[in-house]
Amino acid sequence: MSHASRAGAADASLPRTSAPADAAPGAPAGGTGLARAALVTGASSGIGAAVARRLSAEGWRLVLNGRDADRLRRVAEPAPADVFPADLTRPGAERRLTRFALEHTGRLDLLVAGAGIGWAGDFAAMPPRALEEVVETDLLATLRLVRQVVPHMLAAGSGRVVLVGSLAGTVAVRQEAVYSAAKAGLGAFADALRYELRGSGVAVSLVVPGVVDTPFFDRRGAPYRRSWPRPVPPERVADAVWSAVSRGRDEVYVPGWLRVPARVRGAAPGLYRRLAAVFG
Repeated sequence: MSHASRAGAADASLPRTSAPADAAPGAPAGGTGLARAALVTGASSGIGAAVARRLSAEGWRLVLNGRDADRLRRVAEPAPADVFPADLTRPGAERRLTRFALEHTGRLDLLVAGAGIGWAGDFAAMPPRALEEVVETDLLATLRLVRQVVPHMLAAGSGRVVLVGSLAGTVAVRQEAVYSAAKAGLGAFADALRYELRGSGVAVSLVVPGVVDTPFFDRRGAPYRRSWPRPVPPERVADAVWSAVSRGRDEVYVPGWLRVPARVRGAAPGLYRRLAAVFG
């Protein structure tokens, strides 16, 4: 089933969640009869939609967010999901979404922040509005949403935040300077927040995909033209998200071999930069 939000709902105090820290992923909380609940952003297509399908198959109750209301409802239709179509860059959207999720599920055990956009081209030619939109969508809106959700997880003593980053944020990609910067910021945020929350029962995971076969490249204004690496289906990323949740992994690369260039950059930055100048 799916339910749309009221776009103009007024802000109110958010209810606190309560859940045992040792509950298994997807299992009802002891004595409550409530399935584990997840909030997924960017769920109207691509990675977010694939994550929604995977979590639903694992028995999770879902709240889905995305900008495209029609696509979002189609994703939600086969699953026990509520939908909140909204642009999270709009003022107060993250607070309204969090309140909606808690009102409809009673708890938040998992946040998968998958919303993101890109822009390809020379940095000097990037329109100021596009620059702001990429940073707002890929970094600031996610930080604001996490800031709303984490206190409820802390009150419950359990929960996980999964941030969907990008290899561009780890090694940087030519003609994607702002996108690379936003995703790099997301990766640093994931590390810092993980250290901060250690011992609280709330965990943070970063999923780092390479090239994924989604509408992302059409929407960024330039198709993907490289012959290598080949795009992977979004279901591979959804599997990585599930691995992070079910196995408690801090960081997952998709595909796994993409960890190699990240390690080369960290161990031999001079060599990496020379190679990137030619191949990057």
